[in-house]
Amino acid sequence: MFADPTAELGTFGAVFAALYAAHQVADHWIQTQWQADTKSRTGWLGRLACAAHVATYTATSLFALFAVAAATGWRPSPWHLAIGMSISAVSHYIADRRTLLFRLACALGSGRFWILGAPRPGYDDNPTLGTGAYALDQSWHVGWLFFAALFIAGGTS
Repeated sequence: MFADPTAELGTFGAVFAALYAAHQVADHWIQTQWQADTKSRTGWLGRLACAAHVATYTATSLFALFAVAAATGWRPSPWHLAIGMSISAVSHYIADRRTLLFRLACALGSGRFWILGAPRPGYDDNPTLGTGAYALDQSWHVGWLFFAALFIAGGTS
């Protein structure tokens, strides 16, 4: 995949760092409250909110990658960039719609971890980011960022 493994290893590190930083900013600062509250709902409104979040998430990621390119002279292959950003966007959408991620967690024996720390039905007694669902969501995103970075760093113009 890499033409010069030694040089490209540094490129992969820079790309992954940029995607990870962008992920943190886009998921916690750029995402609107409406997107966060609505993106996992059923129906068109939930799909629209999730698509809007993924669009701003992807734009934030591209901004970070372009900043790396501007600072270092790195020139990513448009093809590799498109594949990597598609991996990131599609995997993010899948996770943030919640249903598939929850089913996967249950299938892998992590269903109880998913609900860890969640408010009890009918109560708002534990609103926190420290839930099992949040941890599984974030680890899913970071795992896919790794693969996106591999594709993006794997080609230069």
